[in-house]
Amino acid sequence: MSEPMTLPAIPQPRLKERTQRQPPYNVILLNDDDHSYEYVIAMLQVLFGYPREKGYQMAKEVDSTGRVILLTTTREHAELKQEQIHAFGPDPLMARCQGSMTAVIEPAV
Repeated sequence: MSEPMTLPAIPQPRLKERTQRQPPYNVILLNDDDHSYEYVIAMLQVLFGYPREKGYQMAKEVDSTGRVILLTTTREHAELKQEQIHAFGPDPLMARCQGSMTAVIEPAV
């Protein structure tokens, strides 16, 4: 009896791996009358590492338009930044200020 013949291995087709990109989200700061420019500038320096001038420009935009996009990033990172803004605390320069500013996250278009 002869040994069974072994066939050469058939190469399996390689499937191209596609990296799934997460859709980007904007972190948007909303305006209110209970926070000073100094508070906004300081918050943006601490939480985002923005220089004072960029912080001032963003504070001016949120004051004049009611909102400003602070960052475009992944949803998870946007949620973290939103939580940090909400936890930043009240403005010590404004006696009527009761808490942090408000930020929302929205899909970037």
